[in-house]
Amino acid sequence: MMLLLPSSTSLQVIFSFTSLMKCQSSACLLSQPRTVGIIGGVSVLSTLIFLEKLACWSSRNGKECPPFVVCSDPMLSRVLSPRGSFLSVKKRTAHIRLNQEQVIENLRHKRNLLHQSGARVLAMPCHLSHTWHREISEDSSLPFLHVGECVAMELKNSKLKPFHSATTVRIGLLTTDSIFVSSYYQEKLQSQGFEVVLLDKATEEHTLVPAMEALYSKDIEGARNLLRIAIHVLLVRAVNLVILASDDLMGILPHNDPLHRKCIDPMDALARSTLLWAETTENIRTNF
Repeated sequence: MMLLLPSSTSLQVIFSFTSLMKCQSSACLLSQPRTVGIIGGVSVLSTLIFLEKLACWSSRNGKECPPFVVCSDPMLSRVLSPRGSFLSVKKRTAHIRLNQEQVIENLRHKRNLLHQSGARVLAMPCHLSHTWHREISEDSSLPFLHVGECVAMELKNSKLKPFHSATTVRIGLLTTDSIFVSSYYQEKLQSQGFEVVLLDKATEEHTLVPAMEALYSKDIEGARNLLRIAIHVLLVRAVNLVILASDDLMGILPHNDPLHRKCIDPMDALARSTLLWAETTENIRTNF
């Protein structure tokens, strides 16, 4: 496994182990047909958490984590999440739209870099960056996993049954960037026959927005209480599960909270799909 992170002037190899112990050159690692390329998102921490998920889900199945190459760039964080003040939804939306061409160019550059480094599949553990998944994947021959598709397929395979009088399975969706993120989750889930339930604008403004303000102010308990209210609002509308399509939301509830068991972290599905791709690729190579 190898991590590639950009310095201010160039990309540097800063961390390598496992496969490099078996071969003395990075070329040996990067030529492996199941090498995963990971496009880092807005949050470096979220990228590292995704790597941990890859390692954890691999070990649960008694498998070896596939080789991967990561490209992470703090520029995305500076452009999409400027520090210094909490932006209102309106201001944040305007800020993202103003800079989206720069973001797309940055992400496409990462894609090309990972391809040149030997990646055979791409994964992008960032909800907001998936807004431009189609633009990033254009003109690329590499398979590019989509977090919305991964979640939708796992839910379909779980054979959920509708609650109460509902005729279709309802899935709740909470995100702090609903204008950008909700649409692609709705598209992918609806294509698999699910009904997606969102908060109405007023409820969102009275729960999720102040929850993020509380989190930004380090009022964790206040953020938890507001998030619990938002989840309850969706649950009373007969949703089976609630997708937390935000890294900030995933970190609010403690793992022993009963409501946590009703929530899905989409990045788990993306990690499992990544490992499934690597395993399938390895089996095909072995058999032929």
